[in-house]
Amino acid sequence: MDQKNRSIVSAGTLVLLSILFVALTILSSVFLKGLRIDLTENGLYTLSEGTRDILADMDEPVNLYLYFSEDVSRSLPQFRSYAGWAGEMLEELADLSGGKLKLKRINPEPFSVQEDQATQYGLQAVPVGAAGETLYFGLVGTNSLDGLEVMPFLQPDKEKFLEYDLAKMISSLSHPKHKKVGLISALDIGPGYDPATQRVREAWVIHQQFDQLFDLQSISPDAAALPTDLDLLVVVHPKDIAVDMLYQIDQFVLAGGHLLAFMDPLAEADLGGDPNDPMARAQAGGSSTLGSLLEAWGVGFDTSRVIGDRAYALQVGTGPGQPPVRHLGILAVSSDGMNSTDVASADLEVVNFSSSGWLAPIEDSGTSFEQLVASSESAAPMDASSLRFLVNPNDLDKGFLPTGDRYALAARVTGQAKSAFEQVPEGTSPGSHRSVSEESGINVVLFADTDVLTDRLWVQKQSFLGQVIINAFADNGTLVANLADQLLGSSELITIRARSSTNRPFERVQGLKLVAETQFRATEERLQLELEETERRLTEMQQVRQDGELTVLSTDQQDELQRFTDRKIQIRGELRQVQHDLSRDIEALGMRLKFINIVLVPVLIVIAALMFRQQRRKRLERNA
Repeated sequence: MDQKNRSIVSAGTLVLLSILFVALTILSSVFLKGLRIDLTENGLYTLSEGTRDILADMDEPVNLYLYFSEDVSRSLPQFRSYAGWAGEMLEELADLSGGKLKLKRINPEPFSVQEDQATQYGLQAVPVGAAGETLYFGLVGTNSLDGLEVMPFLQPDKEKFLEYDLAKMISSLSHPKHKKVGLISALDIGPGYDPATQRVREAWVIHQQFDQLFDLQSISPDAAALPTDLDLLVVVHPKDIAVDMLYQIDQFVLAGGHLLAFMDPLAEADLGGDPNDPMARAQAGGSSTLGSLLEAWGVGFDTSRVIGDRAYALQVGTGPGQPPVRHLGILAVSSDGMNSTDVASADLEVVNFSSSGWLAPIEDSGTSFEQLVASSESAAPMDASSLRFLVNPNDLDKGFLPTGDRYALAARVTGQAKSAFEQVPEGTSPGSHRSVSEESGINVVLFADTDVLTDRLWVQKQSFLGQVIINAFADNGTLVANLADQLLGSSELITIRARSSTNRPFERVQGLKLVAETQFRATEERLQLELEETERRLTEMQQVRQDGELTVLSTDQQDELQRFTDRKIQIRGELRQVQHDLSRDIEALGMRLKFINIVLVPVLIVIAALMFRQQRRKRLERNA
């Protein structure tokens, strides 16, 4: 074959390959649409069993309408990519529902009937471009009973929460009746009027979450009786709770009612009542307990002490220009501190506590005590008064000695229990007195902290296109909602919600930092003690001198001062060496990881490929 023919064949081959490539691309986009391979460790992009169970257990048919502005979004690749992925997930849900879930895509073009419908449903129109065009990207769900659920705008930065949001919408529409949850709280966690700022007070995010998930009913702490149809009772900061209400709670639990309670030795969100009262601040941060009820349930709780923890201590700022320091009383409990066998806490990453107490089982009580969240072994009790007016968190570290025990910050109590009341309290609404629990026993979840519910410990709020966006940086809300669902018997949403966190802390690096900080603190304290001792000696020397010589340092004083100065320089060198060793250890760890990822893994893959090739060649030779 001459050169000319070879060129023609080569050109023809390239054309055929190009045509084949385009054809394969088109065919793959059609026949492989929606196909995904999830290689993430936690399977973040694979539908969970909880979602599949919700779809299999649908009582009502559900219609979903996905509104997305196709034309307007052509210059917004981020939204188009996310819309495609969200649409594929919705189609997968519809396929798995067996026909009970129907999906319809709608393109709300400007001035169309579809745009009017989107506006009526409350979907958010986001202005894009200089021409004033608006982008719709929302979801509407309906059922046959006039039920309506709306997601005004699907945000790409909340992609990891999409499965849970969709499952929650489908579950709400297919099971229209919400569980009834009663709330007793001495803290202003709901919406209202703030007299201090003279503005409307927003509800805490946890309150908003419960209001969306359940039929939430507020109950006054001094109410004569509890509603008779409660599915779950939530008690937050039972400070100075009336005896009559304690009795109502006692009887509710013994009759098989489920309780989720939050107590505290130092409730930082308790502002002490009237903000205009000058004495309110002195009364702020009060303690709360369920008192005799805890004893009847076999639980001990000390309202005078809080838990400090070196391993879980969070770093906090102390002022402008100052480096952050660890606060022993503010804890970021990692997965190591959570019960891995309980579905409510098994897959969570971090839950933050502040000035938390601890719960302990009472021996021979007859109930079962199960830790849900616990401290590390580097923890110890501290006086709650040490946190009330704390200025420098470093002060908490002085004299702090870990006990080596793990303290329960949250626990579940089940089993047979007796009433805390021998008889009906005088003045209480008449009714049959229950002295022991139902045969099934009690089911109570207790927290030794109320601040775990506050927004500052787990959510961050920011404005996005004129809308307030709430981003969770900890799993506080997830844990509480999981426990509520679990107490209500709804386990499907738990398995989905628990997958939402993708926080993967560098635990080895954190461990190195903790050891270095402990050494740094010990060296710094030694320097401070030597400084105080030198000042004491200088003062003694000055006191024995004559009045006319007080402004001039003696030779002994100068020598003592010089010795301290030299020692101070030496100790500062030790402090720098501690920091240098920490940086060196972290860099060495990083280099080992780089070597493993860049060199070792590829070499192992090549060796495995060569061994496979050698074995294949031997098999071919034997067969030949």
